[in-house]
Amino acid sequence: MNKILSRAITAFVIVFLYIPILVLIVFSFNESKSRANFTGFSLRWYEKLFHNEAILSALFNTIIIALISSLIATVIGTAAAIGINRMRPITKSTIMNVTYIPIINPEIITGVSLMLLFRAFTVYSGFEFGFVSLVLAHITFNIPYIIYSIIPKLRQMNPNLVEAAQDLGCNPTQAFFKITIPEIMPGVLSGFLMAITYSIDDFVISYFNSGTTIETLPITIYSMTRKKVSPEINALSTIIFIVILAVLIIKNAISNYKLRKQRLEYLASKS
Repeated sequence: MNKILSRAITAFVIVFLYIPILVLIVFSFNESKSRANFTGFSLRWYEKLFHNEAILSALFNTIIIALISSLIATVIGTAAAIGINRMRPITKSTIMNVTYIPIINPEIITGVSLMLLFRAFTVYSGFEFGFVSLVLAHITFNIPYIIYSIIPKLRQMNPNLVEAAQDLGCNPTQAFFKITIPEIMPGVLSGFLMAITYSIDDFVISYFNSGTTIETLPITIYSMTRKKVSPEINALSTIIFIVILAVLIIKNAISNYKLRKQRLEYLASKS
């Protein structure tokens, strides 16, 4: 009875979460602009999407900003996580608590505070809102997620591996790249993918720090809601969902393959 109830609850939650996405996908193929009646199958909105310069420009800006900010945040977050992991327990706990604040902090506070900071730079140094301010803002809110993705891998890592590598002739730099980085790479990749996701999805912080010269996709969609959201957004959302789903499937398939390979190697060594 408990198994049936748990499965029923799980099925309900999955249906509740994915029915809106399914509706969006179905109506991206709707021949008319109607959001309530499906009048026939058509690819017209996908065709119009690839001719809409405003949406394509916003999508390009979003992807470039997400990639650049995620890469930089991953490098900084990885270095920070390694440094935090080597601290004394009390200092480590304090730093981790401070790092956690931006995660639970409302985005509007982070967005406004970054806007005020960049405004001060504008007054005293001629700094202008735009691409650079957006990249810096995205780096800022992505770093904590990177750190919290890597710290568990560092805790699981055997600290004697680095010392053993150095005893066998590696210098600290070689030991870092040959031992530490491969050991924490799953956490680094998870943090990087999480950073890209949050960066593409972000609206509040981007809205306050984008200025008038550049727009990301969420800001473009928000500006459309003042009039009427075009069905082209349904088509774009469908493409993004499929791409993200494909990335997750590939990532899980690679992880499962590596896990099976490790098990087979372990069994072969035992036999």
